[in-house]
Amino acid sequence: MKVKFILPVLKEASDSSFRALKYSMFPPIGLAVLAGFCPDDDVEIVDEHIEDLSIDDEPDLVCIQTYITNAYRAYKIADTYRSRGVYVAIGGIHATTLPDEAKAHADTVLTGPAENIFKEFMEDFRNKHPQPFYHAFDVDFSNAPLPRRELIKKEKYLMPNSLVFSRGCVNKCSFCYISSFYRGKKSFYTYKLDKVLEDIDRFDGKHVYFLDDNIFADKNFSADLFREIRGMKKLFQGAITVDSILKDELIELARDCGMRSAFIGFESLSENNLKSVDKRSNLTENYAHAIKRLDTLGIMINGSFIFGLDDDDKAVFKNTTDWAIDSGITTATFHILTPYPGTKLYDNMKRAGRIVSGDWNLYDTRNLIFNHPNITRDEMEEGYANAYKNFYTWKGIISAAKQHEKTKMKLKHFTYSGAWKKFNPVWDFLVNQNMLGNMRKMIDITMK
Repeated sequence: MKVKFILPVLKEASDSSFRALKYSMFPPIGLAVLAGFCPDDDVEIVDEHIEDLSIDDEPDLVCIQTYITNAYRAYKIADTYRSRGVYVAIGGIHATTLPDEAKAHADTVLTGPAENIFKEFMEDFRNKHPQPFYHAFDVDFSNAPLPRRELIKKEKYLMPNSLVFSRGCVNKCSFCYISSFYRGKKSFYTYKLDKVLEDIDRFDGKHVYFLDDNIFADKNFSADLFREIRGMKKLFQGAITVDSILKDELIELARDCGMRSAFIGFESLSENNLKSVDKRSNLTENYAHAIKRLDTLGIMINGSFIFGLDDDDKAVFKNTTDWAIDSGITTATFHILTPYPGTKLYDNMKRAGRIVSGDWNLYDTRNLIFNHPNITRDEMEEGYANAYKNFYTWKGIISAAKQHEKTKMKLKHFTYSGAWKKFNPVWDFLVNQNMLGNMRKMIDITMK
């Protein structure tokens, strides 16, 4: 049987401002896991961010993963295949949030973590009685297969050695999609440790990127994992929370086992803003203390910030950018607050009549799609663009690099931040020539 898994291109990745590198970072590991349920089938994984999609073939089954800004593209692909009699299944976070919308374009819709329901769906499909909906109410990853990494086109990704050992998050931030994905049920799960270690053991090279929402969410599991990978001599990156840096010595253990870069959702410098979106992991915590601790350990920071929370005014863009530079943040990711369907934030704004657009293509954290009390749409989008521009000037990069105490960290910061944002033509060339693999050793050297 021929099975084709497709990750449609995100709308923002097809715009004129498209950065080829940003969308060539990580392969679609979730689809590779689902492919593990089809060990004897003719399986193909197509990621439109790194390759062209041909839709003139006739596989037996097409499975499409949806996010909000690739939903329309996903539906167009699905409609084309179905018009020729090809069976189409749609899943992912957008289909989970709006299953009836997705069902108008699919024969089957899978909601929630597909690892729990895909096997049942495939059995039903082979027996010629698939159901219109499959819902993952009870989540158990103990029988999830390893990703079929042989199906991933490694040469096209900067960090093919990426994986997750957990799903979901223990926090309940009102703007986060995770709450809608688990529909009020338990929202955090881990895979079996031996499976995770087996997957890591298959990696070539030193660098590993954990794509978990918070690699410290289950501290006992994380500690066991870090101890086990110590002997593998890997270097890794992952997302953590401010409070997890300050509470105990897990960050030291992670550093000793290879952690060299942390993604941290600071989100806002305003405590009122943090309270308004239930960002409890940041409340009463000392950002400066957390940053200092990571700097002392030699761990770089990718800080994430949100513009457009209700306490913000027009000064937020400069204040946030200046703070990030003065704090020595190595790389920064800025977002305009986006109320995703299914979240508490969306429901509240919808009831208040504040949502001004239902065009999913605009829900990309670069457009203001609701009425803000203090900032106009033009001001918001201009301020967002200027934040990136000002943070990544050579002056900003050098100034931020100087904030570190150790010369080694100053050099790492300058090299990593400069290379990430100031050499786009070089990165574009490497992406187009399938040469990203040549840069992995340089990343290892920089991070070490």
